[in-house]
Amino acid sequence: MTALVTPPATTERPLADRRHHRPLVLLATLGGAVAAASTLVVCMAVGMIGWFLTDAGAHGAPRDGLRTGALGWLMAHGSGVLVQGVHVTAVPLGLTLVCGWTVWRTAHRVGDAISGHGPDVDRIADGERDWTVPTAAALFAAGYIVVTVVTASLASTATTAPSTGRAVLWSLGLVLFLGLPALAVGSGRAAIWASRLPPGVPPALAAAWAVLRLFLLVSALTVLTALVLDLGTALNVLSQLGTDAQGAVLYTLLSLLLLPNAVLFGGAYLLGPGFAVGAGTLVTPGAVVLGPLPLFPLLAALPGTGPTPVWTALLVALGPLVAAVAVARAQRLQPTLRWEEGALRGCAAGMGAGVLLGLLTALAGGAVGPGRMRVVAPFAQDVLLHAVTAFGIGGLAGGLAMTLWQRRAARTVADEGAGTP
Repeated sequence: MTALVTPPATTERPLADRRHHRPLVLLATLGGAVAAASTLVVCMAVGMIGWFLTDAGAHGAPRDGLRTGALGWLMAHGSGVLVQGVHVTAVPLGLTLVCGWTVWRTAHRVGDAISGHGPDVDRIADGERDWTVPTAAALFAAGYIVVTVVTASLASTATTAPSTGRAVLWSLGLVLFLGLPALAVGSGRAAIWASRLPPGVPPALAAAWAVLRLFLLVSALTVLTALVLDLGTALNVLSQLGTDAQGAVLYTLLSLLLLPNAVLFGGAYLLGPGFAVGAGTLVTPGAVVLGPLPLFPLLAALPGTGPTPVWTALLVALGPLVAAVAVARAQRLQPTLRWEEGALRGCAAGMGAGVLLGLLTALAGGAVGPGRMRVVAPFAQDVLLHAVTAFGIGGLAGGLAMTLWQRRAARTVADEGAGTP
């Protein structure tokens, strides 16, 4: 009779389990380096294409195009650069968004790969400390910063002088505000931490994000509408620059990279404080004072200097209105029948969105040229104050209005149920 032999027990984890226990130190460090290097390589490739399109490679060398792309990548990390002896500190936020999206996606995948490290849910619930996400974030930041420092050292010259320190600080900010949350979400820790929050906090955060997104959308539509209405002026600027088809493509690409900056400028305008396009200038719904402007197509969206139409003063009502609509829509997905909860959730969401908008607005400006063009920025502190106030009031109104609607709907359902035989 054939003997039935029990196979020896194996200590190997199943394949699905091993996939989440990959080496934390290696993956996190490599993930940070890959997140930085991937966008850097794309920028350098675009720099090479731009170098060839400008004069078909007749002047300079390919390394000049590569260096230009690397400097653009560093500028997206706040490094600034010298252009013919003039400091340019404005950050192309469109490129920064691309870098931030890459950080999020890469960190999310790293988080999923290391999710099996550290204590499990039960041990965390028992109070055991879990250092998986902080450790991975520190290693991720280290890999990202190494690429940043190496790039700055290789691309920097005496005539460009990007700030390595500022680039490192922006790199840390990207990892802290995007990489760390992505690691937490990918590893499943975010769900564990969210379960410990008070019940009203997640809906308030979701509503705050809805307010910010909707207001930025309204600001973007405002900027694009203004640009379309003055499209002839933008085309005239391109003709004055004497650009050919290749030059027009490059100017269009640069305008797209600066479009998020323009959206934040537009948000400052809609809220009332406005912005400056040069020292001693002012652009608000109530007054427009401009001086000579550089030839740049995106500036065609600026209103004409002088008295403003009466209706532009009504634009400041868009802030509270947007907040009310966004909070009401968010509360529709996560309803509440308590007056105090609807009011507190809406007001907190609006004020939180105002703080976020104020912080983003502070990043939108900077020096773009010599002399008076060293001051091109929204009035960030005033924007913060106006945004917190306008969004807070609008969020409060939207929360109360939706609570009233949901209470009436619940009462109607209860009455119909009571009348059913």
